[in-house]
Amino acid sequence: MKLGEYFPFWRQLKEEEQKELEHSLYTRMIKKGEHIFTGKDCLGLLAVVSGMLRGYIISEEGKEMTLYRLIERDVCLFAATCMMPNIDFEIHIVAKEDTKVVVLPTSVFKKMAKTSLPVANYTNELMASHFSDVMWLMDQVMNKSMDSRIAAFLVEEASLLDSRVLKVTHEQIAKELGTAREVVTRMLKHLQSERMIALSRGAVKITDEKALRELAADSIR
Repeated sequence: MKLGEYFPFWRQLKEEEQKELEHSLYTRMIKKGEHIFTGKDCLGLLAVVSGMLRGYIISEEGKEMTLYRLIERDVCLFAATCMMPNIDFEIHIVAKEDTKVVVLPTSVFKKMAKTSLPVANYTNELMASHFSDVMWLMDQVMNKSMDSRIAAFLVEEASLLDSRVLKVTHEQIAKELGTAREVVTRMLKHLQSERMIALSRGAVKITDEKALRELAADSIR
């Protein structure tokens, strides 16, 4: 494993710091559907080797809303929230598929963030990136139409899976976007009537990608 591909600060570390990091890292396999973080643990800095993770929050009403999805070479800072005392809400992380991650334990990560400028700078950059994602999501919820958000979800999912046929239920889409299943069903039927998609049991087929992308323009990251 080339650590520089997963931790950009690797090449800027001193030799002894590289050795400490290398000896501290460990890999972990997470089964599809397994939750690896509930807000009460503090696992450490995670880098995705393969698979996909989903980070989400749960509202007081019990609705889920996706904050971000992480794929190969993406890094998750929110699995080390004990290092960020000002974050007072729980972020849940679940494996969307069988996923392999490499973990830098919190104790080592915390120490290096204090003693190594490259690690401290990277941590700040990663935090800013995650914060930007959250602000983007809030803008989507407050200012964008639901049909545009659903269209964007379908386009992004198709790109991630490299397929126009998506094995996804209305309930799963509702959880991704933090809305009610009935709203999703109504919007999907509308998109089907516009011949952008075709619906079947447990699946959505994109039939007019160009039109769907145009509808999703304001909601694609």
